Amino acid sequence: MAQYDKADIERRMAGAVESLRHDLGGLRTGRANTTLLDPVVCEVYGAMMPIGQVATVSAPEPRMLSVQVWDKSNVIAVEKGIAHANLGLNPIIDGQTIRLPIPDLTEDRRKELAKLAGQYAEKAKIAIRNVRRDGMEALKADEKKKEISEDERKRSEDDVQKLTDKYVALADEAAAKKEQEILSQ
Repeated sequence: MAQYDKADIERRMAGAVESLRHDLGGLRTGRANTTLLDPVVCEVYGAMMPIGQVATVSAPEPRMLSVQVWDKSNVIAVEKGIAHANLGLNPIIDGQTIRLPIPDLTEDRRKELAKLAGQYAEKAKIAIRNVRRDGMEALKADEKKKEISEDERKRSEDDVQKLTDKYVALADEAAAKKEQEILSQ
């Protein structure tokens, strides 16, 4: 049974880029973005739950997030979860709604966030290169087992390298776009 699976390799590389985009979405740019609260968890009903499972998050204004808590008894728990997430946001409770004004970013904080975006991209590129390595090893194993010829292995290695280049470029592009967004505020 051949070990090399081009579709699996492409799926894993695409997954690394998708994960990067999700991580970058959580970086604050000075504009309200509902993904900013994705990492927030709060203790409700005796368990830690993501904010999306106890409330609706929306961005009614460019510099304001609104968290509509479904159960009134969870409002304080959600507010504590947001405060403990260290996002630099000051929750304002208004009945069952928590408003989160998005403050302006300082120049130093912008540079930190841009650097963090670069670090996220580097992690994604490392993941992509690890998938590349797995693909190359699988091809060598298949050739060793005489399941593919040397020419097929070389052709497939070229395909793996092209996929790697494509997904590394996508990761760089996503990070550059986010850095530009952060620094241009």
